[in-house]
Amino acid sequence: MADLNEGLDRRAAGIAASLRSEIDAFIVMDVMREANAREAAGERIIHMEVGQPATPAPRSALEAARRALDTDRLGYTEALGLPALRARIARHYRERHGLDIGAARVVVTAGSSAGFVLAFLALFDPGDRVALPSPGYPCYRHILTALGCRPHLIETGPQGRWMPDGAMIGRAATMAGEGPLKGLLVASPANPTGTMLSPDQLAGLIAACRTHGLAFISDEIYHGLTYEGPAATALSFGEDVVVINSFSKYFSMTGWRIGWMVVPEALVRPIERLAQNLYISPSTIAQHAAIGAFDAGDELEANRLVYARNRALLLEGLPAAGFREILPADGAFYLYADVGHWTDDARAFARRLLAETGIATTPGLDFDATRGNRYLRLSYAGATSAMVEALERLVRWRP
Repeated sequence: MADLNEGLDRRAAGIAASLRSEIDAFIVMDVMREANAREAAGERIIHMEVGQPATPAPRSALEAARRALDTDRLGYTEALGLPALRARIARHYRERHGLDIGAARVVVTAGSSAGFVLAFLALFDPGDRVALPSPGYPCYRHILTALGCRPHLIETGPQGRWMPDGAMIGRAATMAGEGPLKGLLVASPANPTGTMLSPDQLAGLIAACRTHGLAFISDEIYHGLTYEGPAATALSFGEDVVVINSFSKYFSMTGWRIGWMVVPEALVRPIERLAQNLYISPSTIAQHAAIGAFDAGDELEANRLVYARNRALLLEGLPAAGFREILPADGAFYLYADVGHWTDDARAFARRLLAETGIATTPGLDFDATRGNRYLRLSYAGATSAMVEALERLVRWRP
């Protein structure tokens, strides 16, 4: 976290930024800014830093958006989203998981980011402690910190495929002197590691949360992007969980900023009140596009096969470039590589890699402030031709 004394000094100097804004940067966005500046200056940059699908939004989504532009006023929708989209999301769970999820429990959000804000505000109060696996998506802890909550990081490792277990949750929940633990958030497939919980592991974590009276939040934004078998949804193990998903990754709609939540009935009205006041409603045109996106099954599967090829290509080729410590990720489109044999400063290493090879990557410090100095995250969401070129550059490069 940024130095709070520096924040106090700024306020004393007359700058009005609040102390709660003194959170760490989302490093990947800083890397992307530098990479984009180099690209604008004429360099050929290979973007492996950000989880940005190279594929466009599905054709059916674009067609639905065009129809909305031609026929709809595109005014505000209900705060919880278009009824037609909420119903279509509920149908998605019947089709993919065989679950009867009532549309009344579905909340449409301005991307998964708004879903996290709404979930945290609805479930936790300032000072509450919330467990997060580490390494993990940095915005979880940054949002919690900005809201006055206390992220409790649970250190995971490659021996456990970077996933927590029930015993870890029990220890975190019963730590003396730390105050009560109020919740756990887990992503499967995970960012940055791409590893995934088995159904039994997921059920075990949910059971541990029930034992200790914790809210369970499941980040499922990479569902659909798996390579060894489908991902289980937390909704299969009860209605007392909060699930957050998005159209950004599997549906290739990052810039549309549209996502959803499935929540227990008791949380629908509290979240609706929060959404009314914070967002009014999600983007109307993005909601129409999202309805159409569900009709793009063949196109989306073709995209997934591109990622599968990219994953296989990198896992086979990276050892020749010296990247030997990588688990074969189960899902998403990331590899988390140990570069500790080269450096103990992954941020400087990533800068050098960008400057000398034109490959943008994300230092592990974004995801793990303690151990991330020896890791890089590489995204393989780009075109296969870009992955081939990246391997060629890396094999030629000598750190």
